[in-house]
Order: sequence, then C-alpha cells, then structure tokens
Amino acid sequence: MYVFYWQRHGFKGWGFLAILGLLLLLGFTCWRWFGRAAVPAMKTQPIYQGDPERKAIALTFTIDWGEEYLPAILTALEQVGARATFFPTGQWAERHPELVRQMAAAGHEIGNHGQSHPHPDNLSREENRQDILQGEATLKAITGKKPVLYSPPYGESKPQVVAAASDLGYKFIMWTINTGDYLPNTQPEDILATILPKCQNGAIVLLHPTEPAAKALPELLQQLKERGYALVTTSEILPNG
Repeated sequence: MYVFYWQRHGFKGWGFLAILGLLLLLGFTCWRWFGRAAVPAMKTQPIYQGDPERKAIALTFTIDWGEEYLPAILTALEQVGARATFFPTGQWAERHPELVRQMAAAGHEIGNHGQSHPHPDNLSREENRQDILQGEATLKAITGKKPVLYSPPYGESKPQVVAAASDLGYKFIMWTINTGDYLPNTQPEDILATILPKCQNGAIVLLHPTEPAAKALPELLQQLKERGYALVTTSEILPNG
C-alpha cells in the first residue's frame, strides 16, 4: 500500500507536470508544423527592383485619372525611342480604350492595376482576386492580351494581396523610386531631383499621369539616356525578362 500510494502521489505531483509539459510542447510543435504546411507557398513576392547587372531603368505609370496628360507623355517617350509600363485600372480603361490601344501599339507594356482602385489591404484574398480578375478581363478585351504584371493601388501589399496576385500567376510589381509626382505643389524639377540622384541599374520608377510628370519627362529621358541607361519595360528589366 505504501509503495502504491507513493507512486500515485508522484504522478499527481512532478510526474503529472512533466507529462503535461511534454503534451503542451508536442501540441505546439504540431500546430506550428501543420499550420505552416496548410498555408501554400506563394510563387509571387513583391518586386522592388530589376536586374542590378543591367544598365536599364523601367518607368512605370499607374493610371486611374490624368488622361489629359497621357498624349504628352506618350509623345515624349516616342521621341527618344523609350518604352514604359502602364498600369491602368479596368474602370479607367473602359472609359479610355483608345488610349490603352495607343500605348500597346507603341510597344509599351500594359499591366494590371485592378478594376476599381480599392484599398487592397482592406480586402480579403478572394476579394482581391476578383478585383484583379475584373481588371484583367477589361484589359484583355481591349488589347487582346492577358497582363502578366500586377501593381497594387496605393502600393498596398499585405499578405492576402500578394497571395491573390500569386494565385493568378502575376508578378507583383512595386518600385525602387517613388517620384511623389501626385503630391500637392510638386514641380517638374522636384521629380528630376528625386529620380536622378537615385537612378541605378534595374531601378523601377513610379510615376503617374500628372502635369509635373509630363513636363519633367523630356528632360528626364534625356538625362537618363546621357547616363547610358536603356529605357525598357518592367518585364524586360526583371532578371528573367
């Protein structure tokens, strides 16, 4: 009786705590292992810069307004033989299909900026998927070609946004240099002062169709050409481009 009682007492005391600790550790390990395994690995990660070994720069224009400045922007690019990447929203493209076709006909790349310019970080993975798919359908109907690049509105890139683009096979494009051309009181010289000191191999430059961007572009293109940079599309600047 004495031995039996001592064993039960030991089990209730230190032995019980040791077993409980082992069970908790095992449960936590299983949770971490299987929890991670349940989340599919994303094929897409945000891209902030292209190939650092190539002396080339990609100018990108995200568009949901500013169509009045696009003719001047397209003319400036054409005059120096530069190609850029345009990311129009679907809702904008529906209103201005002729400008989208003009961009594509000039050899510029057309990327996906979603359909309705929401705040992607506030949407679920599925809601982001639907917005991207709607933008894709709009652009494909206009150009006959499915976009391969996605640039999120507002540069928002929470995991569910990146995952949605990954689900659909998109490359998720961010930027190396943000010109701030959309900020109040921005002048053309401010854009030049932002880009030129930071220009580097593989840089992706964020622009918008604004008046200061349109006015700064001829000088910017000349300066970049003089420094020996090729002005190419975003897909071309990527390491596997």
